[in-house]
Amino acid sequence: MPRPPRFVIPGLPQHVIVRGNNRDPIFLAEEDFSAYLEWLRSAAVKHGCAIHAYVLMTNHVHILVTPSTEHGLGKMVQMVGRYYVQYFNHQYRRTGTLWEGRYKASLVDSEQYLFTCQRYIEMNPVRANMVEHPAEYPWSSYLVNAGDKRSDMVTQHELYLQLGATAAERQLAYRALFNSDLLGETLEEIRDAANKGWALGSPSFLQRIEAMLARPVRRQARGGDRKSADYRKAQRINRN
Repeated sequence: MPRPPRFVIPGLPQHVIVRGNNRDPIFLAEEDFSAYLEWLRSAAVKHGCAIHAYVLMTNHVHILVTPSTEHGLGKMVQMVGRYYVQYFNHQYRRTGTLWEGRYKASLVDSEQYLFTCQRYIEMNPVRANMVEHPAEYPWSSYLVNAGDKRSDMVTQHELYLQLGATAAERQLAYRALFNSDLLGETLEEIRDAANKGWALGSPSFLQRIEAMLARPVRRQARGGDRKSADYRKAQRINRN
């Protein structure tokens, strides 16, 4: 079965997920997190990728990143993966693969989903019951976007820069975004898009991207709406 196509458009954000093989841990000590972040920073610079948000969990990584070229994202992920697995295998005297196949990615509608996706990423440790607040987790971009933590890896999106005239105003506005939880439907929408490789956005955004790429970028309806009364009625008639 052919691999699904990548939807990479320079200048548009991507939500990237990299997982450990068999969901095994890929970070065992603090120095592992630090090493991964350093290679991620280097790879992003080398391949022209702007990272807006990230979180390093025990067995997977989320990154919100805007590539400047068609192949920059793939090269960035490949470079980080290659260097980190060499480090990890040497550090823990192991051999073999560390990663679960290809990385997952979804194209993100900046206007509608940029901050939603950033919240999803930076709230991961809270949803995993590792901390009570994202500010307590040291291996994410939350304190860079919501506080005064400095990072030469994070490039704040132009929509973030519109949150206020000063850094303090932008941080305050960004923190306010976390006052409400993401709805379960939104969480599933983000997860489904990333895991299936679809685009994440409004209907008009999806239509525009499909016209640009001349191919579908979302799940295609099959057999009607399985939750609708009309569909269930039709199914009963067909079975009788």
